[in-house]
Amino acid sequence: MEDSDWIVKSADEPARGRKPEERSVEELLANGIVILDKWQGPTSHDAVATVKKVLGLKKVGHAGTLDPAVSGVLPLTLESACKAIPALQKVDKEYVGIMHTHKDVDEAALRGIMQAFTGTIRQLPPVRSAVARKERQRRVHAFELLELKGRDALFRIECEAGTYVRKIVHDVGRQIGGAHMQELRRTRAGPFAEDAAVKMHDLADAYLQWKQDGDERIRKYVLPVEAAASHLGKIIVKDSAVRSLTNGSPLYISGASRVQKGIRQGDLVALVTLKGELVALGRAEADSERMTKSRIAKTDRVVMIQKTAA
Repeated sequence: MEDSDWIVKSADEPARGRKPEERSVEELLANGIVILDKWQGPTSHDAVATVKKVLGLKKVGHAGTLDPAVSGVLPLTLESACKAIPALQKVDKEYVGIMHTHKDVDEAALRGIMQAFTGTIRQLPPVRSAVARKERQRRVHAFELLELKGRDALFRIECEAGTYVRKIVHDVGRQIGGAHMQELRRTRAGPFAEDAAVKMHDLADAYLQWKQDGDERIRKYVLPVEAAASHLGKIIVKDSAVRSLTNGSPLYISGASRVQKGIRQGDLVALVTLKGELVALGRAEADSERMTKSRIAKTDRVVMIQKTAA
């Protein structure tokens, strides 16, 4: 980031800690994330169980459930990094899929109908869903037809978290004589695109090579926990404030070194050290430009492993 992206609160030289990229593989496995390329067939819970077994971990979590028939980007959190899941839960998603129409349809007409589903829409979750069946608003940023071949329509959709793409396809079908979703793949979840996702067999092979001969290729696939908060607004804290934050204390203006511009009151923010280590997730108690009062952020979830907060 450029210096112009920050509001400087005070000067402070980094004295403690280590940069995230300097961590050992063991440390990454204890507090890192994996962007898994989930395959068709298993539930997200099944995929988590497989990763847990392969990496020999006690705790693995996921953000953003994928149905068994859906493949693609599934962010996973390892061990202590599970505390960072809130940073990934409400990120926008992007999918590419195939909609099979039950009748022949004019391409221009289909494009027009799909365009009508962009913007704010109201959705009733499907009968088989993990949430209560109450109508709710969701934002569809883009919904476009990429190719129409016979009755198979290849589409791309970019939408708010919690949007049911299968339901949108069904609703489109109601206007054209019927349609169903034949295939769906998640190509992006927040800051993570499919080119960053690792297939299960590659992750397993890399882990085995590391265990057997110390080959650290696994570093390509296990990212520092900081990656989970890469899209959040950031407040850089002084070393002197780290210990109190790991104990759940709020952040006061005296403990801030720099504040990223563009933060709004109530935003989920990343509280990071001068060396870029994620200490905690917090809630901003003022806009960036108005962070002049004593308390500027409430600690929401401590992420840093406490023994490192010396």
